[in-house]
Amino acid sequence: MSRLASGLHRLRRSPWEALWSALASCGLVLFSQLAVAMVPRLFPSLSLLAMLPIAGLVFLAAIVVGRLWRRFIGVAASAPLFVLFNILLLWGVYVFIIRRVEANVPPNAEQPLEDTKRKQMERLQRILGLYFGLRYYTSSLLDMLINAECALLLWGLYRILSGDPGIVACDTSYLEEAGCKDFMEAIYSSEKLPTLSRVRQCNYCKAHVRSYDHHCPAFGTCIGQKNHRLFMALLTGFVVAESTYTMCSTKYITRRINSGTIRSENPVSLNMVISTMLFSILQVLWQIVFLMWHIYCICFNIKTDEWINWKKYPEFQMREQPQSDSEVKFLNPYDKGMLCNIREFLKPK
Repeated sequence: MSRLASGLHRLRRSPWEALWSALASCGLVLFSQLAVAMVPRLFPSLSLLAMLPIAGLVFLAAIVVGRLWRRFIGVAASAPLFVLFNILLLWGVYVFIIRRVEANVPPNAEQPLEDTKRKQMERLQRILGLYFGLRYYTSSLLDMLINAECALLLWGLYRILSGDPGIVACDTSYLEEAGCKDFMEAIYSSEKLPTLSRVRQCNYCKAHVRSYDHHCPAFGTCIGQKNHRLFMALLTGFVVAESTYTMCSTKYITRRINSGTIRSENPVSLNMVISTMLFSILQVLWQIVFLMWHIYCICFNIKTDEWINWKKYPEFQMREQPQSDSEVKFLNPYDKGMLCNIREFLKPK
């Protein structure tokens, strides 16, 4: 059985259930994005920065409404499909709105409203790195970059959904060798059996995963030894792709304002560009924090599950006086120094 078939088998859904789940996920994406698109429609006088927290609240409210609605229709949306459809939506808005409109702008279409405003805008664009002498056409470098990033994200999403995170089968030979009654006891006393070192149980899917970090709801799979590097690459890719999309959409909106065509622009297209830009900024804000946390864990060779539940694992517990009831302190036995930890992450044993 192929890795993709194995990944689909773990979902335990019939084809009809998968189809309804895909439709529910697509509907939730459209509903949440349309809800965010109403923010610039209802608050046109606000700046984009002021729209950001409102858009965040509206997006969360739309997700909550979508979760409540599934109780009525009896179909649950799929988080990986929600991620997939959001990638396709951002890519579609860029290809069919931003790039097409920018490519059709004639060289004399952009007329500055005032000379001072034009100079201020050019100065701001130089500071942000968005002005490279191509005033009238979308940068071919950005165009190639965002298309390549979206394609790579789709490929990476397929790989992480169809791959093995490092699941360890509950073999009775482990129990006999460790002298334990069940598999969980063998894991917690892994000093008796080094082959089970850092094997943890996922509370969500009940799988035993080597070097288990966490269960990722967005990708619908555990993050372990075999897919942790791919997870980091995907997380970095999302930050870069959404930042690139924000740059392109900002350039699109700025050009519409400078050319004086902002009022004649199709309101649906303009609101979709603004809403997807706000969505991308919100995504980047929490993804950067999440990425920094995982970089910290890699540098100190600690997993998210181990950091949260270290009192469950004896190897992380240290007493000042072993024979007494003194306070238990945290000790990371896997920390070998930053360089060694990074090397071990890149080339696990």
